[in-house]
Amino acid sequence: MKSSMKDKVKGAFLKTKGDVKIAAGEITDNPKLQASGYADKMAGKTQEKIGQVKKVFGQ
Repeated sequence: MKSSMKDKVKGAFLKTKGDVKIAAGEITDNPKLQASGYADKMAGKTQEKIGQVKKVFGQ
């Protein structure tokens, strides 16, 4: 698997993990868990963008 595809997959996983944490934080009324979820989601979006840039440059 190419490096760019690995980054995209990892990014999608982090975004999903963040969504789950956000939902769990809302259900349990836990703002720290929600904040952690938002951080994971943002990290996932960043990782996906890195994969897109690598694809453009052929890596």
